[in-house]
Amino acid sequence: MSTFYYAHPDCLGHDMGAGHPECPQRLGAIEDHLLATGLDIALLRADGPLADHKDLTLAHSEGYLLELDEVLQQVTASGEPRHIDPDTVVGPGTRQAMLRSAGLAVAATDAVIDGQAENAFCATRPPGHHATRGESMGFCFLNNVAIAARHAVNVRGLERVAIIDFDVHHGNGTEDIVAGDDRILMVSFFQDQIYPFSGGIPMGDNMLNLAIPAYTRGPVLRELIEANWLPRLHDFAPQMIFISAGFDAHREDELGQLGLVEADYAWITRKIMDVAQRHAQGRIVSCLEGGYNLSSLARSVAAHLRVLADV
Repeated sequence: MSTFYYAHPDCLGHDMGAGHPECPQRLGAIEDHLLATGLDIALLRADGPLADHKDLTLAHSEGYLLELDEVLQQVTASGEPRHIDPDTVVGPGTRQAMLRSAGLAVAATDAVIDGQAENAFCATRPPGHHATRGESMGFCFLNNVAIAARHAVNVRGLERVAIIDFDVHHGNGTEDIVAGDDRILMVSFFQDQIYPFSGGIPMGDNMLNLAIPAYTRGPVLRELIEANWLPRLHDFAPQMIFISAGFDAHREDELGQLGLVEADYAWITRKIMDVAQRHAQGRIVSCLEGGYNLSSLARSVAAHLRVLADV
């Protein structure tokens, strides 16, 4: 089984300042762990271009893109970072990083649809699932997964794709973008009553949201996935699956209070692969979202990749 691993130095250039949890060291921790465990030799390294404007408009409004580009140009010219919200900062390297991240997600989608790889993982940042159609928020500027999923249906002609989001925080941006689009089913779990304080009431019939109480551990979550996600996914029969792969539901991650461990991420990935094998020719594109404890992030990504690559 071939698994493409998408990464690029541009994604290291986005820096929101000392002490910020969404830091370039996240990608370094993943790379170091892959090398230390030998998992890197099981993955096929891949690259791709920057996203272009037509890619971005698959998920974002023209007005938002114009406003964001104006801020990016000002920051690039001045070299001075600027807060978009209290937690989200634009820096001189942000524009290149966000366009590369979205571009790699689109490139991964094309590679998997074209049969160059059965599945792909995009080790990119900044993350994307909080970016709505018209707003940056929650460390996110461009919604990589929504762009890739819309590319699959709008450009590549697939009729049904699924987005699976297992970040500890609700993927409100993705939901805002794809709600009501019957070609896309979105299923997710997230910790209830934490940022962005949404998701309790789905925005469309193509959404299945599981709001999970704090301190929930893996066995309970597995039962909920079996009872809720899997029947809905099998009924929908997606032709491709996209994953917003956040690893901040790990019990060691301080940005949430759920209790998952590496074995839970491996189990979730196997269940997703079962759906993909049955309905989607195994086609999966997974994009990194959250995960801020460097050690648990690296170990959890490795568990995810071992299942994707079948090693």
